[in-house]
Amino acid sequence: MKKLLTLIAIAGAVLLAGSCKKNYLDLKPLDQLTEASYFTTPDQFKAAASDFYNKMISWQSVGGSNIYDFMDFGSDISSNVTVGSTVSYGRGSVNAPNSDIYWDNTYAYIRNINILLSKANVYAGNKSDIKQYVAEAKFFRAWQHFFLLKRFGGVPIVTTVLDLNSPGLTGPRNSRYEVVNQILSDLNDAIAGLPTEQAIPSADKGRISKWAAEAFKARVELYEATWRKYTGVTTDFKGSAGPTADQVSEFLTDAAAMAKDVMDNGGYQLWNYNSTLNNRSAYYLFSIDGSGSNPLNLDKTSNNEFILKSLYDFNLRQGGINLTHTVQAFLIPSRKMMDMYLCSDGLPVDKSPLFQGYHTAASEYQNRDFRLYGYVLGYGALPASGSVTLNGAYGYGNQKFAAYNYPTYRNDNQESQDYPQIRLAEVYLIYAEAKMELNGSISDADLNISLNLVRARAGVAPLTNALAAANGLDIGKEIRRERTIELWGENSRFDDLKRWGTAEQELNQSICGAVVGSASYPTDFKDASGNATQLYSPNLYVYGETAVATGKGNLNCVTVDAAANRNFKRINYLFPIPLKQIQLNTKLVQNNGY
Repeated sequence: MKKLLTLIAIAGAVLLAGSCKKNYLDLKPLDQLTEASYFTTPDQFKAAASDFYNKMISWQSVGGSNIYDFMDFGSDISSNVTVGSTVSYGRGSVNAPNSDIYWDNTYAYIRNINILLSKANVYAGNKSDIKQYVAEAKFFRAWQHFFLLKRFGGVPIVTTVLDLNSPGLTGPRNSRYEVVNQILSDLNDAIAGLPTEQAIPSADKGRISKWAAEAFKARVELYEATWRKYTGVTTDFKGSAGPTADQVSEFLTDAAAMAKDVMDNGGYQLWNYNSTLNNRSAYYLFSIDGSGSNPLNLDKTSNNEFILKSLYDFNLRQGGINLTHTVQAFLIPSRKMMDMYLCSDGLPVDKSPLFQGYHTAASEYQNRDFRLYGYVLGYGALPASGSVTLNGAYGYGNQKFAAYNYPTYRNDNQESQDYPQIRLAEVYLIYAEAKMELNGSISDADLNISLNLVRARAGVAPLTNALAAANGLDIGKEIRRERTIELWGENSRFDDLKRWGTAEQELNQSICGAVVGSASYPTDFKDASGNATQLYSPNLYVYGETAVATGKGNLNCVTVDAAANRNFKRINYLFPIPLKQIQLNTKLVQNNGY
C-alpha cells in the first residue's frame, strides 16, 4: 500500500513532467524522456499506470475538480444551499458554459491511458510482464468514459492516441449505447487481466483487483439498465442512434452475477465494530486514519470493506482540503433524509410504533437505524432537550467523513482517511436492486445474502416479503431507501434519481430542516400556544416554514429552499456540452434544451 502511495505521489513527475533529475526507479533524466523511450520496462508501465489512480475524484483536487461537487450537495436529501456547483444544479439552474473542466480533463486522462495501451501493443518484452498494467489501463478508460456518460450522455469514444490531425478530433458524438458497449468491452478485458485481491502482494495493496473491476461493471450495468428502463431515450441528443437491442434484462442479469462473484469470492467484509464502538461503525468507518482515529486504535488494515479506494496517508499524502469543517457545516441532512432512516423494527417512521416523534431534540433519534447516529452525531451523544437551536441553522449536523477528535488528532487539511470508490455495502445493494428490477420481486434468501447484511450492521430488522406485505411496503422502494441511506454523501443521489426517472419529482419539492411544530404539536421550538421558544428565531428563515409529511403527519418545518426556487427538468438530467467544444467541432450536437 505504501508502495502504491509513493508511486501515486510521483507518477505525474515520471510521465514526462520532469522537475527533478531522476525518478525513484533511477531512470533516464526526465528532461530526456520521450514517449518512445519511456515505455521500455514493466516498471515503467507500472509507474505510468499508477498515475491513473490520481485521476479519480477524491479528496484532493484533480485538475481543478472539487470533491464538494460529488457529495450530494444540492440534492433533495441535503440542506446545503450554499456550497458546491451542484446546489444550482439541483435547482435546475444550468446554462451551457464556454468550457467544462470535467470534459477537458477527462479526455486528457483518456489520452494518457491510450498512450500506455498503444505502447503496450508494440512492447518488445514479455507481454505477460505488463498484463496487469494494461488491464488497469482498460479499467481506467472505462472509468473515465463512464464519468463522461453520466455527465453528458453520449460522447465521442476515444480509444487511440489523437494528435492535431486525427479525424477523431472532429468526429460526431457516439450514442450513449455505443459508449456503454465500449465501457463494458474495456471492463471485460480488465477483468480478464487483473489479479484477484488475494493475489496482490501487500506492498501493492490498493491497486485494482479483478473483484474491483467486476464490482464496477455491476455498477455500470445496473445504472444503464435502470436508465433505459425508466428514463429511456428521453435525454438522447438529436440525431443519436438508439439502442440496437433491448439489453435491460441482459445488463441486470450480469450485474447480479458480477456482484455475486464479488460477494462470494472477493474475501471482503463489512466493517462492523458496533459492539465495542457504541453502535457507531457508520461513523468510524469513514474516519479511519491511523490508530489514533478511534477509541479501539484500529488502523486502515482493519478495513476490508473498501474494494477500491483512493489512498491517503498522513505522512505521504494528506487530503489537503478543509474536509472536516466542510462536511460538518454543509453536508447536512434534509427533513426528507432524516425521515428516511427506519426504526429498529424495520419500519418507516410513519408506520413504526417505536418512533418517538419530534417533541424534543432527542426523541426522533430513539429506536432508530444506527447510521442515523453515526452519520449525524458521529461519536457524540444524543442531543439533550434545549441543546439544539434554530437561529439560522436547520437543526442537524453531519459527521460522516469528519476526523475523529477534530482538530486535536487531525486539523484542517491534515485528514488522511482513504476515499471509498467502491465498497462491499454498495455491491450488496447492487445485487438486491438488480434482482428486484429483473424479476419484479426478490426472495428472502436473496435479501438475506445482500441488503439484510447492511441492515444488520445498522441495527435494523431484516426486510422480508412478509414484513412488506403486512405493512404495505413496496420492496423496490425499500431497496432504494436502503441505498440512499447507506451511500449518503458518496455521490450517488443525483445519479440514482436520474436513472430511476424521478429527479423532477424529488428535486422540485421544498427542502426542509427540523420540525418546529405548532400549538397542536409542541416541540422544543414552539410551545403549546404555538409561540416560538427562545430556541427558535423564525425571522432568520427567509422562506419561513413549510408543512410537509413526516412520521407524525403533516407538520411545520423550517424551510431551507422553497419549491418555487426549484425547477429541475428532464433536460437537466445531462449537463450541456461546453460551447468551446462545439465551436471547435461543429459535428458535436448540443444536449437537448441548452
